[in-house]
Amino acid sequence: MELAQSVDKSPFMVEIVEQLKKLNRLGKSLYVAVGIHEPSSRSQRVKNTLVYLDESGSILQRYQKLHLFDVEIKDGPILKESRAVEPGTEIVPPFNTPAGKLGLGICYDLRFPELALRLRTMGAQILTYPAAWTVKTGPHFQLLGKSTAVLTQSYVILPSQKGRHTTQTKQEIARDGLQSNRESFGHTCIIDPNGTILAQCSDVGQEETLCVADIDLQRLATIRQNMPLWNQRRPDIFGYKV
Repeated sequence: MELAQSVDKSPFMVEIVEQLKKLNRLGKSLYVAVGIHEPSSRSQRVKNTLVYLDESGSILQRYQKLHLFDVEIKDGPILKESRAVEPGTEIVPPFNTPAGKLGLGICYDLRFPELALRLRTMGAQILTYPAAWTVKTGPHFQLLGKSTAVLTQSYVILPSQKGRHTTQTKQEIARDGLQSNRESFGHTCIIDPNGTILAQCSDVGQEETLCVADIDLQRLATIRQNMPLWNQRRPDIFGYKV
C-alpha cells in the first residue's frame, strides 16, 4: 500500500511513458499493458489495475481486477488479497488495438470463466491476464490459459512475473531485513484459439525474457466459422447468456 501512487506521479509509470515517447520519435510504435497498484479514493485499500497505453504514452483503457485472491488453507498459508486490495466493479468492453480487439483481466480472474465468456460475447479476439501466479498452483496457470482460449476461441496472452520477491512492508524490512518470502511461477506464454502454446518464455535463471508470436485474425475467424459456438449457446436452458 505504501508504494501505490497515482499514474501521473508514479516514477515507474513516468519512465514507461517517456520510453514510449522516445520510441515513437524514432518511428517505432509500441503499445503496452502495464499492471500497477493505485490508491483508492473510496477506502484505505489500493486498486489492482491494468492500464493500456498507446505509442504516445496516453492511457487508452484502465481495468480494475474483479476477483481477489482470498485463500485460507488449514494448517497452511492464509492469503487475503482483499485486506489490501479493493475489488473492481465493472468489465471493460474489448477495444481495438493494432493486434485485434483486446479484452482485459488480471491474474486470479483467469479462474473465473464468466469474465472470458462475457468478453468474447462483447467482441474480444484476444484476452490477456497479466499475473503473479503462485508456484504451488503453477500447473493450473497454462492449463487455465489453454482452456480459456479453447472455450472462447480467442488468443490468450499470459504475461507472468517470475522469481523470488518480497511482500514485506517498509517497516517489516527495517525490522527483519529484506526477505524473499514469495516466489512467482513465471511461464509467460501466448496461446492460440485451439489451445496451442505459440511462444513461451524461458524460466531458467532470474534473467528477464521475452516471447513473441503472430496474431492471425483470419485464422481466428476461420476457427470460429468452422465451429460456431456462439450460435449454439443455450440461454433458453441456462437462463442467462454470458
